[in-house]
Amino acid sequence: MTARKQYRMLGIYAFLVTSLALPDAAYAMHIMEGFLPRQWCLLWIIITLPFFIIGLRSIRRTVTLNPRLKMLLAFAGAFAFALSALKIPSVTGSCSHPTGVGLGAILFGPAAMSVLGSIVLIFQALLLAHGGITTIGANAFSMAVVGPFIAYGVYKGAMRLNLPRWLAVFGAAMLGNLTTYITTSLQLALAFPDVNGGIALSFAKFTTIFAFTQVPLAISEGLLTLLIFNLIYTYSKDDLIQLSVIPQEVSTHEQESV
Repeated sequence: MTARKQYRMLGIYAFLVTSLALPDAAYAMHIMEGFLPRQWCLLWIIITLPFFIIGLRSIRRTVTLNPRLKMLLAFAGAFAFALSALKIPSVTGSCSHPTGVGLGAILFGPAAMSVLGSIVLIFQALLLAHGGITTIGANAFSMAVVGPFIAYGVYKGAMRLNLPRWLAVFGAAMLGNLTTYITTSLQLALAFPDVNGGIALSFAKFTTIFAFTQVPLAISEGLLTLLIFNLIYTYSKDDLIQLSVIPQEVSTHEQESV
């Protein structure tokens, strides 16, 4: 089976699993269009833009060195699109949902996911009314910058500590999801501080409300990401070696424990 067919089958499989395993609700969004004040929209775009530019360079370097990785890169983007399109209404003006950025961060690094995640958010805003164009900077910073950087750091840190690879992948995807929504809560708290308690109390309220739906979703995303990673490991181990996700030499015992 060719790599193209393998990734296509993985994409279909991921979409079906997420559609069956995770709840879907209409009219829910990332931080929605027009919800943030204008100055905050502009600020988050300015903050996110450098990561996007660095990410473009990272992707160009990766596909130049190995054009074959374009299929895996496209799959990582499709995985993020499929998961983050599944949503549950949460805090007013926002929602809880998987992000799917942990897998791409593990495979290609956080810089590349700043580009893929931003593209996912733009398509969702235009095609699914999920999120918004004016709030694209805020949504991209939380889901395409903070989440991937945390996921990448957790995975690399766990591997340096010689923890099991399954735990590294699961932890990276789960914590990448949770920190995305901690960041979203902070963004909302900064824009809408509590009248009495200020930013701190507003942040506490947002994170508490998010936790009811986001913690179970983060665990589910960690498990699903681990499942997809294992499928990639089984059928495209050479790609993982090329990307330095796994070492060149892997023992038989480790293969069985992934």
